[in-house]
Amino acid sequence: MKSGFLVIDKDQDFTSHDVVALARKSLKEKRIGHAGTLDPMATGVLVLGVGHATRLLSFITDGSKTYLATIRLGSATNTDDAQGEVISVAPPERLAAIEDIQITTELAKRTGDILQRPSSVSAIKVDGVRSYKRVRDGEAVELEARPVHISSQKILKITRADDSVDVEIEVTCSAGTYIRAIARDLGDVLNVGGHLTQLRRTHVGTFTTDNSITSTELKNGKEPKVMQLVDAVRSLFKVREITEDEEISIFYGRAINENSGDVNSERHAAVNSIGEVIAILEPKDGRLHPSIVFPKDAAK
Repeated sequence: MKSGFLVIDKDQDFTSHDVVALARKSLKEKRIGHAGTLDPMATGVLVLGVGHATRLLSFITDGSKTYLATIRLGSATNTDDAQGEVISVAPPERLAAIEDIQITTELAKRTGDILQRPSSVSAIKVDGVRSYKRVRDGEAVELEARPVHISSQKILKITRADDSVDVEIEVTCSAGTYIRAIARDLGDVLNVGGHLTQLRRTHVGTFTTDNSITSTELKNGKEPKVMQLVDAVRSLFKVREITEDEEISIFYGRAINENSGDVNSERHAAVNSIGEVIAILEPKDGRLHPSIVFPKDAAK
């Protein structure tokens, strides 16, 4: 089994753990992990690292992500999404009084560097126990706000009904941002309640649904195509083509020179003359230092 990445277009009602288990069975490879979970309700891009590529998952997880989401104003739920129990419903006249410009303005206020309180049914641990488990056990949990960055929030469509206002948005944000919390906070500030009814992830860093396989196809036995490690690192990092002597130095843990002179801002992937990924190199003191070194049996 060669190392690399597998992009899944996750269907509804599959957990991220379900998808990893299916991939392990299909590829007959235990070393598979994912770059950021998707809730069962959500669909879209779930990136799996296979074999040695699992060592690179943190670089993908920490990158930006883009989502298409539908926020329903007019009611709140205990999970901030459509799978929870409704805990409040706004009077129709209050909902009807909300103008489109108010929605646009409030979302704009929550763009850039903000403090966001995660949903209480998130996977964040509280005293060693997942927050969602505490909620399911009947506890009232309110997590502390934490800094996130929302690059953009674009309203695609606003649809009105007697008892709800649906706001379709496209959000690009940093790791750690909760789209359910965006829905909750918009409903709170407009005093009508809000929750998420649909969520689809379209981008995880440079990964999209192009050349992906759905989780249903994977379950039904379709053979997945793994993106080779070298192709993936070329999309993730600046590549440093290395000589045979430099390859030997890297395997001994020694730093190498950087060709372009720009070593203070970019992480590099070291690739040898036959297209093998040798290492991930970190800039320090004018040199490139190996932080992750791959064994010789790593995939090209």
